[in-house]
Amino acid sequence: MFDVAPTELLLVVVVALVVIGPRDLPKAMRFVGKWLGKARGMARHFRAGLDTMMREAELEELEKQWREQNEAIMREFPRLDDDAAATPTGIAPPPAQSADADKSEETGPGEPETHIVPPRGEALP
Repeated sequence: MFDVAPTELLLVVVVALVVIGPRDLPKAMRFVGKWLGKARGMARHFRAGLDTMMREAELEELEKQWREQNEAIMREFPRLDDDAAATPTGIAPPPAQSADADKSEETGPGEPETHIVPPRGEALP
């Protein structure tokens, strides 16, 4: 922003030495340094405040998008708390079929019968 060449800085120092004088120059430099430090601190504080406001605005926007997407998903896939709420009243679920009935339906005449291997540690029925 402020591009100060070394020759320009040397010219400022020489003018300050002539105008202020060698005896008061250190006091003036301390005074200028303190004010520059305060100005930098204020700028840093201002920038931190702007960064915080931007982060909060981004978070609010992300939360809004999340809510909209969540509502769309919940409309598409409603939550079912238990099986009773899933089945209409008065309609019973279909009866469970036995393993023999499943086996007879799967294998037709002339097809070989398949055998189920039980998990380790369990005996055959």
